[in-house]
Parts: sequence; structure tokens; C-alpha cells
Amino acid sequence: MTQSENWDLRIDPDVFKAFKKIPRHHAEAILQVIKLLPVNPYFGDIQKMKGEDNTWRRRVGNYRIFFKIFSERKTILVFHVERRTSKTY
Repeated sequence: MTQSENWDLRIDPDVFKAFKKIPRHHAEAILQVIKLLPVNPYFGDIQKMKGEDNTWRRRVGNYRIFFKIFSERKTILVFHVERRTSKTY
């Protein structure tokens, strides 16, 4: 895969609801990272979630972006954003 191949980005409406509860400067940083996902979803501080198919998380400060990568359709689905605590995983 080359970087010129962009992926289709889909964001669950619940993610936008979560942004309302996050301080603005954190929400803006998270949104910037989400916007970069279609360029290369495997870049950055990411980890595959154990026991889940195609599910990954990306760290942005104290927050985690959870997303699914569908390689065959070249689609990324961001489905959850959460503040990292001892109960997050």
C-alpha cells in the first residue's frame, strides 16, 4: 500500500456525542488524529485489541480512539473514544 491510496473514513455518531464531554483542546487533538487515519491507519501509537477481529486502538494523550479496519473494503470505522483509566480495557 502506498500513502497515495486513501481509505474511506466512517465515524459513529456516538463519537461526536463523546466529544461534547471531552475538554475542547483534547477533542481537537483527537479529531486531528482521526482526520489522519485515512492516510495510513497503521501509523502512530496503535495496538490491535486482543480477542477482537480488525479492532484497533490509537493513543492520543490520556484518550483512546477505538476503530475497526476493513482491509478488503479499504474502510475505517471509528466507533468509540474514551479517556484512559484503569477500567478502559
